[in-house]
Amino acid sequence: MGTDRLDEVLDATYDCLTRYGVRRTTMDDIAGTMGVSRSAVYQYVRSKDDAFRRLAGRLHDQALARARRAAADTGTPYAARIQGVLAARLDLVLQLSGDSPHTAELLDDRTRLFGGICSAFTADLRRLLTGLFTGLFTEAGTVAGVGPAEAADICIALVAGLENATDAQHLLPPATDALVAGLLGAARLGAEATAGPPGARAAR
Repeated sequence: MGTDRLDEVLDATYDCLTRYGVRRTTMDDIAGTMGVSRSAVYQYVRSKDDAFRRLAGRLHDQALARARRAAADTGTPYAARIQGVLAARLDLVLQLSGDSPHTAELLDDRTRLFGGICSAFTADLRRLLTGLFTGLFTEAGTVAGVGPAEAADICIALVAGLENATDAQHLLPPATDALVAGLLGAARLGAEATAGPPGARAAR
């Protein structure tokens, strides 16, 4: 199967999605957008549903690759890496929410077509974030009651909350910085409380 030709099919599928939505798009629409016969499209996808699943998979895979690059960038601080992972999700959501009233259908984790893809994407982001917080908490200390996995869940809830904000991309950096600083501040306060007031250990 030619990858370039499959990409053309998926590009045409996305174009149809923006105009008609998933339900109203037909294989004839996809073929007409490409300027080929319907039988030619069937050489690359099995059905309309297959085309949409592959399209959703491609978009989520691209966003996940970006998130992985951000998480692996050890030359930047943890907060910047965490922000990069969250930005990969936020930018995907904003793109699909903004291109057309129909394109956000690819984000619906409750649908038969895309539910598994969306859920797997979120789970992969959670694993990346958990790994980052594991490293961060190892260096800076942990927050009582908040482990790396819980911190990852807080981050995902944060970015989900920003998805409907008017200026979400502008708000993400300060929101991430505040979240990370808050977790680290709580860790330091917890460590100080455990240690007791200055000189307490020497007095024992």
